[in-house]
Amino acid sequence: MAKKRSPDEGNKKVNNPNVMGLRAQVQEQPITDTLETNYMPYAMSVIVSRAIPEIDGFKPSHRKLLYTMYKMGLLTGARTKSANIVGQTMRLNPHGDAAIYDTMVRLSKGYGALLHPFVDSKGNFGKVYSRDMAWAASRYTEAKLAPICQELFRDLDQDAVDFVDNYDNTMQEPSLLPTTFPNILVSANQGIAVGMASQLCGFNLGEVCDTTIAYLKNPACSISATLLGPDFPTGGEIIHDAAALEEIYRTGRGSVKIRGKYRYVKSENLIEIYEIPYTTTTEAIIDKVAELIKASKLREVSDMRDETDLNGLKLAIDLKRGTDPDKLMAKLFKATTLQDSISCNFNVLVAGMPRVMGVGELLEEWCAWRTECVRRRVYFTLNKKKEKLHLLKGLKRILLDIDKAIQIIRETEGEADVVPNLMIGFGIDQVQAEYVAEIKLRNINKEYILKRVREEESLRDEIDDLEDLVNDPARVKKVIIDELKAVKKKYAQPRLTTIVYEHEIEPYNEEDETPDYPVTVFLSMGGYFKKITPQSLRMADVQKYKEDDSLRQSAEATNKAEIMFFTNRQQVYKARLSDFDDSKASVLGDYLPSKLGMDAEESVIALVLPGDYSGSMLFFFENGKAARVDLSAYATTSNRRKLTGAYCAKSPLAALLHLKEDRELALYSSEVRALIFNTALLSPKATRTTQGVQVMTMKPKYHLTEVKNLEDTSITNLARYRCRALPAAGALLREEDGDQMRLL
Repeated sequence: MAKKRSPDEGNKKVNNPNVMGLRAQVQEQPITDTLETNYMPYAMSVIVSRAIPEIDGFKPSHRKLLYTMYKMGLLTGARTKSANIVGQTMRLNPHGDAAIYDTMVRLSKGYGALLHPFVDSKGNFGKVYSRDMAWAASRYTEAKLAPICQELFRDLDQDAVDFVDNYDNTMQEPSLLPTTFPNILVSANQGIAVGMASQLCGFNLGEVCDTTIAYLKNPACSISATLLGPDFPTGGEIIHDAAALEEIYRTGRGSVKIRGKYRYVKSENLIEIYEIPYTTTTEAIIDKVAELIKASKLREVSDMRDETDLNGLKLAIDLKRGTDPDKLMAKLFKATTLQDSISCNFNVLVAGMPRVMGVGELLEEWCAWRTECVRRRVYFTLNKKKEKLHLLKGLKRILLDIDKAIQIIRETEGEADVVPNLMIGFGIDQVQAEYVAEIKLRNINKEYILKRVREEESLRDEIDDLEDLVNDPARVKKVIIDELKAVKKKYAQPRLTTIVYEHEIEPYNEEDETPDYPVTVFLSMGGYFKKITPQSLRMADVQKYKEDDSLRQSAEATNKAEIMFFTNRQQVYKARLSDFDDSKASVLGDYLPSKLGMDAEESVIALVLPGDYSGSMLFFFENGKAARVDLSAYATTSNRRKLTGAYCAKSPLAALLHLKEDRELALYSSEVRALIFNTALLSPKATRTTQGVQVMTMKPKYHLTEVKNLEDTSITNLARYRCRALPAAGALLREEDGDQMRLL
């Protein structure tokens, strides 16, 4: 049997020296110091080395993968297994094979996430427009670099960019790729760092090249004149909004609306959706349509299925007889992600610092960076030619007296002394002497000598031209422009995403689809709501309620009318009567707390039919105050279903009335007093939560109990209770002016 532990045993002092030593090592540290020393380096690493793209348009993971493939000879060679590429890339990227392969998939032609993919893939690489279509494992697929990658690596071996050590200092990699076109604007990119994010949409390559050329010629040019809008590999249609595009071009932030494309097949009475927004998937669209059909909000559709095959994306929607396909699509655009907004946040690393820039600023930074790349390339070529010219100068000296050179070599006893003796004999340096010493005997002839002399003259001209180029900004600009024109001519393709204008789109109006007919609504004390047609009422007008329930309110309206439900938690829920199914007198109806998604222990106290939102709402509180609020304060431009702060919460609510025009009301208190006043004495307020003004003065232990329209009361001596100014105490209720129960 286990020994029972005494209650005091856990409080004994521990004398174990190992435990005491461990406690001695624990030191208190302010949380700010912990964040600074532990979290800040991680956060900066995520921002600078992982999530935010740089001016060449790549994140480090993209750059490491592409450079590895370039060094493997996959720019001109045949495809190799993706697993081989992933393994080689781990020399630069230590984040694991799964992360590297995911990067390759996104850059691949098969996946289709980029307008101009950089990886020429073979095999199943999934699809960007599908959530469930997974790509095959890396051991099954093959890949190589796409032809456009020539524009990424053309200047790489000519010192155009800096090289840095990899993570274990065993090899070097480029810090940036010297792209000959603004890839930052062509390739879509997104990333989430710590405390910031980046979302770059792609633009058409031809338009980007034209815009960059126009900017190089005139930095004050109109960007929107050549850059029509984003272009996406999944196609679709951009709803043109000039103001929104200008905001994106100017600040780098904003959003654009994009929607899918469809065609109507009349012979089969179905709609085929063949292009969808870049931000959604086919599964998300189908799931939403199924949800709408289940909720009886899409009665025009009999079936929807995914018919995507090797020919491309296709979603088929079978229509019921008599359905207008254009109106149905307008409804789907509003209710599903077939129409979506794409956010833009052009956050880019420039010189190691994240900056949110508009298109103009991006072009400025890219042009400055590309200018530096071109100059470094020219310097590299210039130095190579100067080195060659230096060698030819030494050779020229030798060739002027070739017999002397031969004599020096023949008379030199040791091989190691040949170069020093040539340096002394002709006054040349070691590099020149080494070059001369390596010349083959067969090259010592008149033709070779004349060729070298002419080559020297040609080199001098080339060097002069390169020196002029590197010092002339206008010529450097021309080089960049010529490269952009060449890229456009070779790789540009027509826009995949077309542009439509708002006036060309027929807006969907839900009210046009909703049938309108007269109805009568009933609200019970227990929160049950019914909407009944006149025909159904004529058949049976005796309403069914629960045993302890009864009628609270009833009103006549139409099916399209809007309705508001005020609750005991100072909230109002808005809906349309068309949201409720037609009911019968013999059923309980909809339980509003569940139907409207109310908070726990929240209940309905009144319904109001606002109509055109004219008139006022009157709120009477137990402390004798009354608040008059314009009904327009409850109107909303959006489809908000819940408004908080519907009325003041400082005193319990005694009564609530919808006032369309001024009239006289009778107020009753628990002191058995009554007061008659005209609502014109109350000034309307714009704030819903106003406390109101004192109408009926109360003694401490009494409170306002009831408010009625004057014509609904049994008061006969009106002058006794009527007041001309507020507040007023009212008069004690006489027996002939009130029923016996109120007097008691």
